[in-house]
Amino acid sequence: MVCRVSATLAPQPTPARTPRAPRRRTRVLALPEARWALAALIAFLLGLALDLGGAPGWVYGIPYTVAYVAGGWEPALEGLRALREKTLDVDLLMIVAALGAAAIGQVLDGALLIVIFATSGALEALATARTADSVRGLLDLAPTTATRIRDDGTEDTVPTADLAVGDVLLIRPGERIGADGTVLDGVSEADQATITGEPLPVVKRPGDEVYAGTLNGTGSLRVRVERDPADSVIARIVTLVEEASRTKAPTQLFIEKIEQRYAVGVVAATLAVFGIPLLFGEALTDALLRAMTFMIVASPCAVVLATMPPLLSAIANAGRHGVLVKSAVAMERLGEIDSAALDKTGTLTEGAPEVTAVRPLPDSGLDEDRLLALAAAAEHPSEHPLARAIVAAARARELPVAVAEDFLATPGEGVAATVDGRRVTVGRVRDFVHGDRDSVCSSRDAVSGSQEAASGTTRAVVSGSQDGVSSSQDAASGEHPRGTTVVTITRDGVPLGTLALTDRLRPDAPATTAALTALTGTAPVLLTGDNADAAARVAEATGLSDIRAELLPEDKVKAVYEIQQTGRKVLFVGDGVNDAPALAAAHSGVAMGRAGSDLALETADAVVVRDELAAVPAVVRLSRTARRLVKQNLVIAGTFITVLVVWDLVGHLPLPLGVAGHEGSTVLVGLNGLRLLRESAWRSGTAQDSRG
Repeated sequence: MVCRVSATLAPQPTPARTPRAPRRRTRVLALPEARWALAALIAFLLGLALDLGGAPGWVYGIPYTVAYVAGGWEPALEGLRALREKTLDVDLLMIVAALGAAAIGQVLDGALLIVIFATSGALEALATARTADSVRGLLDLAPTTATRIRDDGTEDTVPTADLAVGDVLLIRPGERIGADGTVLDGVSEADQATITGEPLPVVKRPGDEVYAGTLNGTGSLRVRVERDPADSVIARIVTLVEEASRTKAPTQLFIEKIEQRYAVGVVAATLAVFGIPLLFGEALTDALLRAMTFMIVASPCAVVLATMPPLLSAIANAGRHGVLVKSAVAMERLGEIDSAALDKTGTLTEGAPEVTAVRPLPDSGLDEDRLLALAAAAEHPSEHPLARAIVAAARARELPVAVAEDFLATPGEGVAATVDGRRVTVGRVRDFVHGDRDSVCSSRDAVSGSQEAASGTTRAVVSGSQDGVSSSQDAASGEHPRGTTVVTITRDGVPLGTLALTDRLRPDAPATTAALTALTGTAPVLLTGDNADAAARVAEATGLSDIRAELLPEDKVKAVYEIQQTGRKVLFVGDGVNDAPALAAAHSGVAMGRAGSDLALETADAVVVRDELAAVPAVVRLSRTARRLVKQNLVIAGTFITVLVVWDLVGHLPLPLGVAGHEGSTVLVGLNGLRLLRESAWRSGTAQDSRG
């Protein structure tokens, strides 16, 4: 690749992104629940239009009847099946209430109740289907076939499901690795961000472990299969997500118990209200009217709506500010958290390297700009993330560069190019740690033996003079902090200086961790698959002290469970496929949306669409406000139901007044909940976060 001499860097073509798993999204109308709910809604709207237009009763009664049948047959059938198992749920109770309303002439109220329940069931079915889609789609990250090397050296293509422990695979450049295993031969780099969350490709040499579904770089590898495909890391991620998603929270179990008892109690009370007056000689019509009035005023609709408007209003408000909360249950759970755990790469950081320091050696004769321009010229043909960061830094300074010729990249080692007739090498001191002279020397020795490796476009360290590079690294060791990636530049074997690169910290990360600390009363825990030094650097910048690094997905899940076993409710914030199990296991999960994996976005309870980390504590505070309004509304709704039920039992509650009281309580709690739609509800949360 050639660029003009003494010209400002031209924009590079955007490198191809790592392909994601195909998205298997279930269409809404593919679900029978959605089709029946839509039919019920259309029929109801038609009947309502005819009713309000003054049409005869038999005319608008037909579409109302269709709405009853379309929206009510499935919950009625399920309710009857539940009765066969000697259980009674609220869905069947609502069907009975709707039919009772129709029996006493309140056909419109009954039809509306049916439509509401049908729509709710369709949304629940859609959410379940989409989660299942994302879990199945994760398996597409792993290839369906692999190249197996026979004992005689020949190759054959086999399904990955047929691989066995001990098989030897050939992984060509750009291929996805077919199974978890150990490298036997070859040097390359693997993009394993989907598994470990590491932002940069990882050098793989003989003896290193590789994971199914990760993307090989430009080198070829021979890999021995160490795990059965069903036991691979990516398969275990799927299993962990499924298991965590099936786990019911204690609150949910409590609600199910209350639902059963409430349904049985209302049915028994309704029968008593109907039957007892008959025994004392009351007319059948009057007894039926009293019982149906009781059924209406005792129905839990007011209680349900007392809960939903605040939560839905909070969801709408959060959505306007770039936070997608997936359900009312998810919004409520966000406000319950009292502990937080944060991923590093892509969450506290942006997941992309940047040049943070340029250090020319005193006797190099170069200043910072000339050293950076020289490195950018050599790196310009490369597509490696570090190379793109170096070129981007030069472009940001508007530096001219020279022609780069005879470009050579050695997988896992370095790049070299001829710039202005002189040989320039750029090499990374991997996992550079301040003062760690032994690791620097071992890295230098590895570099010196790799001159003849295959060329390509991945990250490389190509050594010129071993002694010269050593002196450059020794000088760098006193200048760059731990957790940084240090790049050494030489020209004709003479060291010129170093560049330091780090994963960019989000500007709002320190304020976010401080706000979460204020909300929960304890500092968040940092859970990352990256190395300990990089984690320590980010923790120091964000004020975190509890650091757990080099974690695989199952390790993050264990960490979340350990915290929750102490009685705390954990909020986990992450973005990658490797974060999905922890997102599912946590009491509440939030995914960063811009670069988040499909599975993480589907598993999380909320998604920060605009990628603003400060929105996380803001939505937690908004959820807590919504929970307070829910409690207020439950008191209001409970008071109305109690007064109306007692009135109906002790005195004579006219049906119109009972309906008015029931609907009036619904309107009142609804308006109270709609207060959270105001802009001030979000602003107050963000203002308190900034003060925290």
